[in-house]
Parts: sequence; structure tokens; C-alpha cells
Amino acid sequence: MLGDARPLQLRCIMQKNSEQAAAGYDPAAIEPKWQAYWEEHKTYRQPNPGDEGFDASKPKRYILDMFPYPSGAGLHVGHPLGYCATDIYARYSRMQGYNVLHPMGYDAFGLPAEQYAIETGVHPAITTQKNIANMRRQLKMFGFSYDWDRELATCTPDYYKWTQWIFLRLFNSWFDATCKWTDPTGRATVGRARHISELIEALDQGELDIDESGAIDHEPQGDSTRWSSLDADARKRAVDQCRLAFVDEVPVNWCPALGTVLANEEVTNDGRSDRGNHPVFRKPLRQWMLRITAYAERLISDLELVDWPEPIKLMQRNWIGRSTGAEVDFPIASGGADAPAIDDFTQWQAARAVSGFGRAADDSVIRVYTTRPDTLFGATYMVLAPEHALVERITTPGQKGAVEAYVKSAVNKSDLDRTADTKTKSGVFTGAYAYNPVNGKQIPIWVADYVLMGYGTGAIMAVPGQDQRDWDFAAKFELPIIRTVQPPADFDGEAYVGEGPAINSGMLDGLEIAPAKRKIIEYLESTGQGRGAVNYKLRDWIFTRQRYWGEPFPILHGPGGEMVAIADDELPVELPEVEEYKPTISHDEDHLPEPPLSRATEWKTVDRDGVEYLRDLNTMPQWAGSCWYYLRFLDPQNANRFCSREAEDYWMPVDTYVGGAEHAVLHLLYARFWHKLLFDFGEVKTAEPFQNLINQGMIQAFAYEDSRGVNVILDDVEERDGAFYRKGDGEQLTQIVTKMSKARRNVVNPDDIIEQFGADAFRCYEMFMGPLEASKPWNTRDVPGVYKLLNRIWRLYVDQDTGALSPQMTDEPADEQTLRMLHKTIKKVGEDIDSFKYNTAIGQLFEFVNFMTPLEKRPREVLEKFVLVIAPFTPHIAEELWSRLGFEGSVSKASWPVYDESLAKDDTVEIAVQLMGKVKARIQVPADADGKALEELALAEPAVQALIEGKTVRKVIAIKGRLVNIVAN
Repeated sequence: MLGDARPLQLRCIMQKNSEQAAAGYDPAAIEPKWQAYWEEHKTYRQPNPGDEGFDASKPKRYILDMFPYPSGAGLHVGHPLGYCATDIYARYSRMQGYNVLHPMGYDAFGLPAEQYAIETGVHPAITTQKNIANMRRQLKMFGFSYDWDRELATCTPDYYKWTQWIFLRLFNSWFDATCKWTDPTGRATVGRARHISELIEALDQGELDIDESGAIDHEPQGDSTRWSSLDADARKRAVDQCRLAFVDEVPVNWCPALGTVLANEEVTNDGRSDRGNHPVFRKPLRQWMLRITAYAERLISDLELVDWPEPIKLMQRNWIGRSTGAEVDFPIASGGADAPAIDDFTQWQAARAVSGFGRAADDSVIRVYTTRPDTLFGATYMVLAPEHALVERITTPGQKGAVEAYVKSAVNKSDLDRTADTKTKSGVFTGAYAYNPVNGKQIPIWVADYVLMGYGTGAIMAVPGQDQRDWDFAAKFELPIIRTVQPPADFDGEAYVGEGPAINSGMLDGLEIAPAKRKIIEYLESTGQGRGAVNYKLRDWIFTRQRYWGEPFPILHGPGGEMVAIADDELPVELPEVEEYKPTISHDEDHLPEPPLSRATEWKTVDRDGVEYLRDLNTMPQWAGSCWYYLRFLDPQNANRFCSREAEDYWMPVDTYVGGAEHAVLHLLYARFWHKLLFDFGEVKTAEPFQNLINQGMIQAFAYEDSRGVNVILDDVEERDGAFYRKGDGEQLTQIVTKMSKARRNVVNPDDIIEQFGADAFRCYEMFMGPLEASKPWNTRDVPGVYKLLNRIWRLYVDQDTGALSPQMTDEPADEQTLRMLHKTIKKVGEDIDSFKYNTAIGQLFEFVNFMTPLEKRPREVLEKFVLVIAPFTPHIAEELWSRLGFEGSVSKASWPVYDESLAKDDTVEIAVQLMGKVKARIQVPADADGKALEELALAEPAVQALIEGKTVRKVIAIKGRLVNIVAN
């Protein structure tokens, strides 16, 4: 019954609102009326290829916002900044004749909903849906032209079915780093994902092998392979470690009091949880990992394919951290009883010259990666990370107690704390020594926390002469310092990191750094002691959370530890109901995780042919759903595929992607990684998902602090003579500009602004505040200025007393001056929308209104076109005026007006005339006047003649269209 009655209810609302808005501009009446119209007529529904109503003759634009998390607090005025920008661009693009895909959804798995469930017992799905409903209401209140038929939430089973499906593609694949292929775009590419069955087949046929470290060996030696010597269980384990989604034991931030693993950002520098201040321990736990490192090179090189801000590209490159250098083996000379020491360095060197540099380091050497192999002669000690596997084996009995104590204290520190430049260097000598491979000298091996297992090999050669951290460490512990690069004569610092010739480096002496690097790498490779190498800072993605509110893993664990993928036709693996959402907590650091899913006793076990399997009891992180949502928007109701091939082929890539710079690294990097996996398997046809990226700035807000530094709520602040005081006691407050947040008590609710001024005024104000990419403070007191503009626009068309069309509107042709203003406005606003310069576009709207308002007669032909120009910015008032002008249908379906270049171009322009570099006059000149003409016009100007009277003109500099500078004395 409700569905049948709805159109009638909408018509009643529209009629009532129309009567209320009869005379003056009344956004409270106009805006709900047209929002109801858009919803009833599905004005912004965009058909897909093959759908009824799809126009294949039109070009396409896919315009996407970074979708929000549905917070219980809803949107504040900072959130819609990017949404306003994309909506203007989407509306403008439709009017230009594009098929426009402009969707909205919700990144709906997240910690806040789960935390609320823990505290209240309310299911996260209930909280999330309530929050979504509120956010949907707010988004519609702004008049955003989203295709609401494509709305999605990442927490619904019909969505996360395909998140699980993509995870299974990762689980069932490996990365062939040597594969040369022509990708779907026609590019010659090296490295791609392949199905795991192809790896097994290549191993069985001896084309590939598994080396001692478990990595794929692309160059098996001889007829006998290591793979052929493994039993069935060992083979299965070896294959599992080669998958793009694999389980590994890695050090994580384990908080037993919270019962979960924490990200680095959730741990304080004191090694405690930021939520609850509980102890956090660095503990090796078995975690799902995604092998994003396999794509490091393509993630860097393919940045050349996209039109992104260069600072964002730089952030991604730095996060991936590509570097070139060399891997070098340092043979262990002495150590504890279990140390695999080399007695004779010369003999070891001779053997290496024959055997060559091994793919994996054996226990008799410490392998390091260095970007400066040219400094090898200056390596005077080595440092191992506290977690390095060799620490325990090589430590001598006399150093055992000190090393164990140091390792225990170091492993619980955060990586940031361990590597901070301001940190006082600490470390312990292991008692062991290694040979420097280029000169055979024995150098001591230390353990220190400033070396991390996550980068390189977890071991470094320390060259204090050329590295300040190593210098500080050597100086503190009185270790030798040998310079290997000659500093300039005037250098009086410590470690020298600049250019210069090699010194104290034997065969390299006299060479500059670049040729020295090449020569030492050639030497290392020829002697089997090292090899040239590329390394990355990027680490594999830890993909496990011990939480309830997330995507379950579609994996079964067998009684023998084997992992079995759920079949595609069994997806989705839905979240079960549980009685409690809290992880099992403990104050024992050795307590192992017991995720909430372990309480789903019936769900967690699966019988397969009489064998009992255990479901994976962890869930995926929140990042998972946001990795591919842009693809689901293409075809969100498709039950057979994540999106149809026809929709993907037509719409991708995303043409314009708008969001905050805070997502510049992780979200964008993860999404690009998943997209490349799908690309390798031919599931998508574009190498990159997001062609153009725009980062909007942050909306800040004024906040007010009293003498104690306590924030005062905005409603309790009053301004007097430019100063700010607290109502009540009159204490003078300090005004600051800061991020909008509850803690600062400076959040502004958009509902309040729209209730008072309307959505169109809100949209225009946010776009008029300044450049889109800049951060700027919100000031509610400035909104009325834009509201007055809309009132003035209204009065150009509507008589304030009668509500009829203004009697000043005429059918007479426009004069040339009015036409010039119109065509100049059409051109300026269109060009500014194309370049997202919305503040200057709105400035041009002001200029047009200022011109038209004083006219006694306002040509209808001009005003009709101006409605089209304002429609992307102020869709509600534009719809109302379009309708009152007698046009049928939505103004958004009309075409953007075409300007006449001859009319849009100014005949004359104003230029500045400077005397000795200071502006003294302004004159009107022909727009096309060249430098000679400008000079003559400036010198002929009476005001200028008066300024130079009695002086000698030495020089005149004329810049076309800008200025004339006269040098005279």
C-alpha cells in the first residue's frame, strides 16, 4: 500500500511547496519539491550498455567519490566538500552530452560499529543500517545527483560474496616474476599472476624448483630438483607459501587485554594501546598475508599511466621505496657453540668463486642488502635486528644474558620508536665476528633495535664514515670509523653522505660513487660473494583481524593443517550470529587470540566426506571492501559476476576520482594491487583503475579556548569588537583554526545550515570558500553572502510581490553588451568547471548578477541560458526557475549552452601602468594591442604624462594584456 500511495504523496508535497514558494525565494519549499521529483522520476538513473534507454552514441564519464564510513554522528560540513565538487562536474557533464556514472555507497565494515556492539550488545548490522539511513537522508538533502539504484554497502552478503571471490583468486594464484606477456592493453609486460595449478605443473616437470627458503627457483640446476625430493605434505606446504594469499608467522602488535592485533597507528610510543592504554607485545602470530610486494615494480612504473597530483605519486613511490644496490654475504668467523663459523676465509672465498652466489643464504653467512656497495671497505661492524634468526645461534655464552635481555625489551617497541632519528642509539655485542668479504677483516656483530626485520634482510653492514646513524652508534660504543668517500676540504661534519672520490677502498680508490658501485658489483658477482639487487620498503599486507564485524575468510583448515578453498558456488560465507562480539581478553602476553567467531560452535566446523574441517575464525580488515567497490558500482545487482564484462568494458577506468589526501597511500595502493590481479587474469581490461585523481582540501573550523586551554562550545561564544568572549562569565577566549572534531567542540551540522539557508546556498558557499584542493576554515557567518546571491538570482526572474515572472523580463533581443556578458559567463564557468576551479566560477556568477540587476529590461533569451549555467551549482533553484519559464522536464536534461567566441572575448582590457615598478595608473586598451601599441597608449595617457613630466624616459617594458612599466628619472 505504501508503494502505491507514494507518487500521490509526492505530488501533494510538490503542490504544497509550490504554493509556499509562490513569491519570495524559499529553499525550504523549493528543495524538497525537486528532490521528490528527482526520486519519483529517477532523474539521475544511468542505464548500462544493453539496458533500455542506454545511448551508445554518447561518450562516458565515470565520476566517483571516495565513499564514506557510515558513522553514527552523520556528516559534518567538512564531509560534503568533495561530494559537492563531483556533483557539479557530474551535472555539467550530463548537460554536455555524456553518459555519467555517479554512484554512492558505504564502506560499512569497521571498528566503531563493532565497538558499539561490544558495549551495548546491539548487532553491528543494526547500528550500521541505522547510520546508513541517516547518511542517505543527508546526502539526498544536498541534492546530489547520485544514481541511487546503484547504492551499495560493503557489509551486505551480496557484496562481500565478491570480496571473498577476489580473495580466492589471490589464494589460488602465484606470481611468475619472469613471465613475459602482452597485456590486454597491448603493452609488453614482465611478471603476472598465474593459477596455482600452473606452478604445480611447472614444478612437476622440472621447469621450476623450490629453493631452501621456500621461494620459487626459476633456474633449476640439473635433472634433480629439490621439489622432487619433497613428500606430499612438504610439497603442499611449499606451494601454500608461494600463493599471493598465504599464511605466515609474522611479528604483530598483540594486545591480549583487547584480544586483538593492532595496527602500528594504534600503538603509542610507550608500547601501549591507544584505546585503553593496555600493554602491547610484539609477538609472532600466524596471519593471512597478501603478497603485494610481488607487484612493487608494476605499482611504481604504472603511475606513469595516470593523471594524479605529483605529490600523491611521490608518496606512493616513497611508500613502495624502490632502491638499487647489492646483496652481499658476510661469512661468520666466530660465535657461540652453535654458530656455523667459517675457519678459513680464503678457502671460503675460493669455493664461492666456483659455486657462485646462492639464491638463498645458508647459515654460515649473514646476507645484507645495501644501496651503497661502494662503501664495503668501510664496513667496520655488523648489526642484526633483535628478531633475526641468527642472534641466538651466534651469541657467545658470555654475552647471552645481555643479548636476551636486550632482545626482550626491543621486540615490544614500535617500528617508529625504534627508527626515530632522535632516538638514543642502543645495542649489545653478541660476542661473534664476521669476515668483511672484500678484505677478509673480522668485524664484530652487534644486535640493535634500529635495524628492522621488515626491510632488507634484517641485517646491515655498518659504515659509520658514510652513514650518520652508524656514526652515532660507533661513537657511542667506540667502534672503528673508516671514511670511504673523500669529503670536501671545508667539510667539518661527522658522517659524509655527499659525492666524492672513493678512498681507503682498494680497487675503487679515485672512482666517483656511480662507477665505484658498478665496479664493486661486477667484482662481487664474479667472485660469488654478492650480486646486484633491487629492494623495496613495501611489506606484504597483513590481512587478518581477530574481530567479528568483517568479511569471513572462505577457507577451511583440515586436521593436518591443510587449507582448502571454499568453492565459488558456495559463496558467500556469511557471518554467523554470536552471543558476544568481544574478543577473549587476557593479561597474559602468551594468551593466543580467540576471535569472536570461535563462539559460533555450529558454524565454525564443516564436514566434508566424513572429515571435520574448521573455518577460518578471523575476518578481513576494513580495507578489503574498499579495494574494489568502484567495480561493483558498475553492475551492483549482478548475481553472476562482480560486474558484467560489458559494463566494465564501457565504464572503466574511473575518469575522475575525488577524495582526501589521507588515502593517498594505503587505500589507493591496495585498490591498485587488487585491480592488477584481476587484470592479469583478464577479469578487467584496464591496467589502472583511477585515471584522474583530485584531492580536496580539509574544511577546518574556528575553535575557542579559555585560559585553561579548554575548548568552548560554539553556541557559548559571542563576538564583540573583533574579540571573542564566553557568554555568561564574559571570559575572553582565544580563537584558533583547527580540524573539525567533537573533541574541539567545533563541529557544524549541515542539517542546521540547510534548514536556515538551503542546500543550494550550502553548496555554493563550500565551493566559493577557496580552491578545491586547499584547506580552509568554515565560517557560518559568511553563508548569508551566498544566500543573498541566490535571492538576487531569484529576483531576476520572479516578481517579489506577485510570484509571477518579473515584468522586467522581455522578449526583445539583447544588446551587444548583454550578450557579451552572457557568453563571457558561459565560457568562464564552463572552463572553470572543467578545471575544478569552482570558486572563480561562482565569482563569475556574481559578476553576471551584478550586471543584470540594474537593467530595466532583462532579455528572456539571456536569462534562459543563465539558468542552464547555474544548474550544476544550484540545482534546486535552477529547476524551479526552468519550470516557471515554461520548460518541461528537468533542467539537468537540457544541453549546456554554447558560447560565441567572438562575443566571449573582451574588446578591451584594463592594464596597469607602472612607474619605476610601482602601479600609478590603470588604462583601458584594445585586447589585441601589441607591446608597441601599449607603449604608445600608456605614454599618451594624460595621467601618465603628468607623472613623467620633467623626467627622461629611459626604458618602457610592455607585456601584452597585463602591464606597462616605465623607467624614467
